[in-house]
Amino acid sequence: MPRQNAWSQHVTETSDALSLEPDVFTLDDPKKIADSLKASAERSERRKAPPFRSAMSMLTFYINRAGRTLPDERRHVLERAKDELRKLYGKAPRA
Repeated sequence: MPRQNAWSQHVTETSDALSLEPDVFTLDDPKKIADSLKASAERSERRKAPPFRSAMSMLTFYINRAGRTLPDERRHVLERAKDELRKLYGKAPRA
């Protein structure tokens, strides 16, 4: 059983989550984050949901898991990555 504070890493590694490029969430360019998530979602054999939903879920999971410890600047980059991901899949931007 994983340590109490490592459960999210355990979930990411053993669930039907995506196999992500290392350090994808540390990139400074929202477009590069979105491109990487899209590529991971489309090649993944572990996902159960469609690629867009899987990629967006992983991004949201990361943001939510970081919670208040996520600096505003990093949160802003990741929120913009959501917009870029929507563009890549031809989805309407969030209002």
